[in-house]
Amino acid sequence: MRALLLSVIVLLTFATARAQNPAVKKPVDTTKNRIDTIKPAPYVNQGKIAGRKAFHRSLIFPGLGQVYNYGLVVNDVKSGATKGNKFGQKLYIIGKIGAIYAGGTLLVMSYMDNNKNYKLFLDELQYRKLHNNTPDPENGLSQYTNTDALVVAKNIFKRNREVVLLSLVGLYGLNALDAYVTARLKYFNVDDNLSFKISPSLLNSSTMYGYNPAVPALKLTIKL
Repeated sequence: MRALLLSVIVLLTFATARAQNPAVKKPVDTTKNRIDTIKPAPYVNQGKIAGRKAFHRSLIFPGLGQVYNYGLVVNDVKSGATKGNKFGQKLYIIGKIGAIYAGGTLLVMSYMDNNKNYKLFLDELQYRKLHNNTPDPENGLSQYTNTDALVVAKNIFKRNREVVLLSLVGLYGLNALDAYVTARLKYFNVDDNLSFKISPSLLNSSTMYGYNPAVPALKLTIKL
C-alpha cells in the first residue's frame, strides 16, 4: 500500500513539473539610465599650428615661411573664405620675400668684401714683419708707409665683417619671426562684440586726518 501511494506521489510531482513553463528572464533595459558619453571635439588652435609651420619652414630656408603664408591667402581666396582676390596682401608678402633676399644678398656681398680687405691688410702686415717693414709689391698697399695705419684699417675691416655677420643672423631670425607672426595674425579673430561704457564715478583724493573728500570722475568700462 505504501509502495502504491509513493508511486502515485512521484507521478503527480513529475506531471506538475512538466506542466509548469520555465521562467524567461526579460532583458534589462539599459537605455533608461544610459549616460551620454559623447565628448565635444577638442579645440584646435589653427593660428598656433600655422605659426609653427611657417616658423619651421623659415628656419629651414629663409623666405619659405612667407611662401607658406602666401599659400594660405591663396587657399582662402579659392575656397571663398575671404572676399576679393587679396591682391594687396599677396603683393605685401611677395615684397617681404624680395626684401629678405635683397637684404641677404647685400649683406653677403658686404661680408665678402670686408673679409677680402681684412685678409689683404693682414697679409701686408705679416709680410712687412718678416721683411723689415718693406711693403709687399704684389699687394698694392705700398702707399701705406705707416704700419699703424695698416693695423687700424685691418681692425676696421674685421669689425665690419663681424657686424655684417651679426646682421645676417638678425635677418635670419627676423625672417622666421615675421613668418610666425603673420601666420598667427591670419587666424586672429576680432568680432563685433567690443564695446565700451562711460559712467560717472567718485574718487577719494586724500585720507588726511580721516577726511575723504570725494572727487567727481568718469569710469571707462571696456567689454571684450
